[in-house]
Amino acid sequence: MASDSAPKSGQVVTRFAPSPTGFLHIGGARTALFNWLFSRHHGGKALLRIEDTDRKRSSQEAIDAILSGLDWLGLEYDDEPVFQSQRAERHAEVANKLLAAGLAYRCYATPEELEEMRAGQRAAKQPMRYDGRWRDRAETDAPANAPFAVRLKTPASGETTIQDLVQGKVSVRNEEIDDYIILRADGTPTYMLAAVVDDRDMGCTHIIRGDDHLNNAFRQLPIYHAMQSIEGDWDVPTYAHIPLIHGNDGAKLSKRHGALGVEAYRDEMGILPEGLFNYLLRLGWGHGDREEISQKEAIQLFDLDGVGKSPSRFDIKKLENLNGHYIREAGDARLASIVADKIVDGASAELLESAMPVLKTRAKNINELAEGAAFLFAKRPLPITEKAAKLLTDEGRERLAKVSERLKSENNWTIEALEATTKSLAEDLELGLGKLAQPMRAALTGTTTSPGIFDVLVLLGQDEALARIDAQAAA
Repeated sequence: MASDSAPKSGQVVTRFAPSPTGFLHIGGARTALFNWLFSRHHGGKALLRIEDTDRKRSSQEAIDAILSGLDWLGLEYDDEPVFQSQRAERHAEVANKLLAAGLAYRCYATPEELEEMRAGQRAAKQPMRYDGRWRDRAETDAPANAPFAVRLKTPASGETTIQDLVQGKVSVRNEEIDDYIILRADGTPTYMLAAVVDDRDMGCTHIIRGDDHLNNAFRQLPIYHAMQSIEGDWDVPTYAHIPLIHGNDGAKLSKRHGALGVEAYRDEMGILPEGLFNYLLRLGWGHGDREEISQKEAIQLFDLDGVGKSPSRFDIKKLENLNGHYIREAGDARLASIVADKIVDGASAELLESAMPVLKTRAKNINELAEGAAFLFAKRPLPITEKAAKLLTDEGRERLAKVSERLKSENNWTIEALEATTKSLAEDLELGLGKLAQPMRAALTGTTTSPGIFDVLVLLGQDEALARIDAQAAA
């Protein structure tokens, strides 16, 4: 990608720009999703930038986690990721152009002087802003060979207005924005400069990000305006600042509200990618009363006019309910492959696949599917839960013995035949079917919850099913 390429006229270009200092945050994933959908809806390009300039906090592990999470969600990008740390020379080049044009200046203020300035502002209860002490001083005033930072000359009066696609018209008085540093004394660029240069060079036409960045937009606009006056092709992008995600209590989403990283929803909570995709899509964006929206439909429907101005609330129960829908829609072979990784080694994928139609009817996550399938691979003697043990009374074991005797003569091991045989036995014993089914479930699965008891019998097969019933009948 050429470092000074201008955006193609008329083509929408968005970017997602995470910092690799940890996992892919659920809020970041939604921002990535909105950017990706907006570009796809408008037939544009979706780009990825890794903002890894904080070398102490950035890690390859975090980069890998971000890339893996985005790929899992189905967000494919139209170019290789741009790594901000590899573009420092370009950032410095722009800073020096601003310096040469008199739109930025060298600041020789020492850390001690700046701290004294801030202390005075605190004492006077004034906003803490750089006071411009080197803005109009001559270079001849500079101490010999002293280090300096480069600061941008921001407008000192008037106001700046942004027509935000989500927030609407937002204005800030220019005196509220101080002359901030764009190049540090060690020659490294600051975030404000790097982000603007990268957005421009990547051809970004729309900056879609959390509304915690709204103030940054007013600090970044002066760089666009200054470089526009120098080079003439630094068009200001269109901004869309989306509200943050809150917890159910209305507070900003944090660890106390549950998992924050996409990988936790995938690996620990058993959420399918299409479930999280759909839930994040509906978190702050709406299309009538529609809840279940596929990726293809989302591309057709998504636009920023559907994004609300208020923070959305993350509700894990709603996520799981939506995820349950996608589990029921998912192919049995695919589910079996995912579940196999959560069950004992050597779990039969074929058996799991055959069990999926009955296992997935009530499951809301992959963990529940795995728990529901565990009985298929349990070894005798089966571990029995406390609740199940209460069903295996002397009376319950006597009934199991009668069930075993009747089922051993069953030549047609199908759901229909087994149900008819068991119902016939219940009638002979003048019992409700549940009086037989409950101890049968305890004996066959070791639990009190499972798929239908006749499904369980068929899935286990005649030999294993009878062996489990006999083991408890004789216990």
